[in-house]
Amino acid sequence: MPVRILIADDHPLMRGALRQSVIQFLADGEIVEAASFEEVESALATSAGFDVMLLDLHMPGMDGLIGLTLLRNEHPAIPAIVVSAQEDPVTIQRTMEYGASGFVPKSAPIGRIGEAVQAVLDGAIWFPIADPTCSQDGADLAARVSGLTPQQLRVLAGIANGKLNKQIAHEMGVVETTVKAHVTIILRRLGVHSRTQAALIASRLKLSLAYETPQA
Repeated sequence: MPVRILIADDHPLMRGALRQSVIQFLADGEIVEAASFEEVESALATSAGFDVMLLDLHMPGMDGLIGLTLLRNEHPAIPAIVVSAQEDPVTIQRTMEYGASGFVPKSAPIGRIGEAVQAVLDGAIWFPIADPTCSQDGADLAARVSGLTPQQLRVLAGIANGKLNKQIAHEMGVVETTVKAHVTIILRRLGVHSRTQAALIASRLKLSLAYETPQA
């Protein structure tokens, strides 16, 4: 059977470049593209399965490490390679901690993508050198966040985006008391005492790119 690959990035030119790089290594590969986290979830729900995912941390709805954790929790058998414009050592280290099987900077030669995909398909991991000075606190937080359920991660994403419980409940199709219960568990799991503290942690997980410009 052909290797099935999901390429997820909100920039069409980047998706095209990723596709071209993958095809150079896997000429008979079957590629599905997605431009948002919602499209990724739809593709994963409706397809027969994928062998690997290429993920942009900053496409719409992804919410950085929150989205990565959610996908890893819901689809643990599908390895994820992060392809990101944010390529500092701390970010690379964090993607490792949150379950990615590989990381390729968008500034890397495009052929590097194909090499990373092949390595991950072979059961290896593919990362630039991570930052060995990253604190243990980061790994501890990753473990706590990874322990949240998919529903709790969706609530955390809503908190990260400054949404009220009522708004989160409407988007998730649940009652507000359910969201409040999730928030209580989230606070306990993250080891914080207020929604504001949880929002600060959640905003760190989004890994905002300060230098990104709005898309037209």
